[in-house]
Amino acid sequence: MDIKPRILLCEDDENLGPLLREYLQVKNYESDLFTNGEAGYTAFSRNKYDICVLDVMMPKKDGFSLAQDIRNMNQDIPIIFLTAKTLKEDVLKGFKIGADDYISKPFSMEELVFRLDAIMRRTIGKKSTDNSICRIGKFTFNPQKQMLSTEEKTIRLTTKESELLNLLCSHINTVLERNYALKAIWNEDNYFNARSMDVYITKLRKILREDPSIEIINIHGAGYKLIANL
Repeated sequence: MDIKPRILLCEDDENLGPLLREYLQVKNYESDLFTNGEAGYTAFSRNKYDICVLDVMMPKKDGFSLAQDIRNMNQDIPIIFLTAKTLKEDVLKGFKIGADDYISKPFSMEELVFRLDAIMRRTIGKKSTDNSICRIGKFTFNPQKQMLSTEEKTIRLTTKESELLNLLCSHINTVLERNYALKAIWNEDNYFNARSMDVYITKLRKILREDPSIEIINIHGAGYKLIANL
């Protein structure tokens, strides 16, 4: 029997939360439901989860604060935010924390499951061709372990950072088309996903600038190019 992925579900809406939990159960996901951020944090620190679905506006500890605490414990676990807040600043804040997706309320449960399935396919069902070691200047990149290493240190990347760097590596010294990257990693080309990708590109630049021979440059109207010695 297949093991169901386990979700940390934090939603304080007393109607929506139980409905989501039941629906996810039907769709072959186990979920533990908590109605405030502190309870969610305690559960995460004691149990093993495959993915987190967090409401942003919760009592005791909001979703952004909870996500930051979770990231301090686990840099790799995927996080989806559920929120009625649609201001650009809030969306960007969520992605800067390390969110893998951001769903605005009201939403369909089918949409949530579609996005969960997509993330789980990327994080658990990766093809072996996506797991080859890549040399980038002085760095060694292991996509399977999401690790970027030099002789002096090892950096553990988030899921999105690793997926984006893996795409850049597969197009090293050539152009990675922006729309292709958006669809490959976020499944959709829209404003918020595009801004999120820009945030992750900036993060990767900061990490890689330790080697001055490496650049990630913008190709106007096309995408990005990772320039590095192989």
